[in-house]
Amino acid sequence: MAATWIPDLPENEMDKPVAYAPGTPEREALLQELDRQKQQTVEIPLIIDGEPVKTDDIFEVRSPHDHNTLLARSHQAGEAELKRAIESSLAAKADWEAMDPYDRAAVFYRAADLAAGPRRTELIAASMLNQSKNPLEAEIDFGELVDFWRFNNYYMKQILEQQPTHIPGEFNRIEWRPLEGFVFAVPPFNFLAIGGNVPSAPAVVGNVALWKPSRAVLHINYKIMEVLLEAGLPPGVINFVPFSSKHSDIVLDHPDLAGLSFTGSYDTLIHLWRKIGENMTSYRNFPRIVGETGGKDFIVVHPSASVTEYGASTIRGAFGYQGQKCSAASRMYVPESHWADFQSYVNEELPKVTTGPTENLDNFMGAVIDEAAFEKITGNIEHAKSNPDEYEIVHGGDYDSSDGWFVQPTIIRALNPKGKLMADEIFGPVLTIYVYPDDEYEEALELCDTTSTYALTGSIFARDRAAIETAQRVLKYAAGNFYINDKPTGSIPARQPFGGARQSGTNDKTGFWTHLIRFMNPRSIKETRVPAPDWPYPFMDGEG
Repeated sequence: MAATWIPDLPENEMDKPVAYAPGTPEREALLQELDRQKQQTVEIPLIIDGEPVKTDDIFEVRSPHDHNTLLARSHQAGEAELKRAIESSLAAKADWEAMDPYDRAAVFYRAADLAAGPRRTELIAASMLNQSKNPLEAEIDFGELVDFWRFNNYYMKQILEQQPTHIPGEFNRIEWRPLEGFVFAVPPFNFLAIGGNVPSAPAVVGNVALWKPSRAVLHINYKIMEVLLEAGLPPGVINFVPFSSKHSDIVLDHPDLAGLSFTGSYDTLIHLWRKIGENMTSYRNFPRIVGETGGKDFIVVHPSASVTEYGASTIRGAFGYQGQKCSAASRMYVPESHWADFQSYVNEELPKVTTGPTENLDNFMGAVIDEAAFEKITGNIEHAKSNPDEYEIVHGGDYDSSDGWFVQPTIIRALNPKGKLMADEIFGPVLTIYVYPDDEYEEALELCDTTSTYALTGSIFARDRAAIETAQRVLKYAAGNFYINDKPTGSIPARQPFGGARQSGTNDKTGFWTHLIRFMNPRSIKETRVPAPDWPYPFMDGEG
């Protein structure tokens, strides 16, 4: 099988981020590229059947931290364009799935090398401007996309090599087919890696996809599409079609919808799932639904932990990328004996966490993605301020939208362990803390397990091994990615495959073979070498 020529386990690009230290040529090149992109407004067409398509429906893409910076004007698909895109995908499907797996893999290996090489600085700058990420956050995100493209090929090879056993006289094999139809790919705004992986993971195993990128980040997503086209992706395999949700029924009602590849909000996934459920009798197959939604991710501190160790991880885990990671620490459980020292730590360190435009490389935090996110986050802060019997602002609580959507890192103490801010997803730089009595550690774990409907990521800090074992047992289903003495963010493909259960999603684990196999439709084939010459069985010998 030609797929055996796919290289073995790659190295993680995420382990090799560029530092952009002062005085380095990489920093100077990045600053020049940031300035170049700020000075131009890109026109983003649809890409249908490998060709640019323009419409009369235009969406403006602005930088979250600078309302005046217009990064792009993006054409939006209407009914006619979506129907054309579906036809294009279905027409491309036969040749793409019949292509040798090595040749499919070669497209994504080339895309990875282009991104990691000549397109690197361009992609990092676009992420910083369009997603308001600092250079390290952008590098990590970019590195994950490169890792997805390389590791998906590796895991495809592993899957194709899984074959059944035989006995004398027969030959058995599994044909690893793609799904029959097209995949609807809907990624979120917060990671360019997910933006690129949601459509391309199904494609590497032979599927075709309609890619509906998040409107807020069309600038960086279009650059990913450009890399795929430059890498030789055949026309129609992935059609790039941003569109308004009012046209979703054109896709969801189509009888050849074979799968949904989704990362986004819980409410949106429920809406899409219900619509698919209503249409089940009209589909050719039962569509595969692969979905990752949100989280109310936790840090639980045991009395044996070190304040400085979990303090540093808390700042990184709660406020990295403005808390806009589905894995970001959003609630925390701290023992009473640590509370005074922890307060002192964050009140000393958080003033050093600067917020502002990410082109200023001194800033740790940028802006939240858009007005809707800003209103939701600040609404939660105001809820805390207006309920002093239930919440206390420990640090921060300030925000400003005059130039960009800026929210300062905020820590809130909750007196009610099951209140709104301890249970609901906020998706911003707001960490809510419940302080528990030291002798109620297991009770705190139970609170952690039962308070939120999500189960994406979480972490435990302790030096006491028995406390760690207890947390692993009690919190067995509270997080799909569980961290011991580390922040709950920063999963790496192949090392910490990512995904959660409960209302956090279907837990198919991106960055692992379990994700790819959800987009495959195996066929068992048995070949008998010498067919039986007669129909009677031996027990029918006539002597009974």
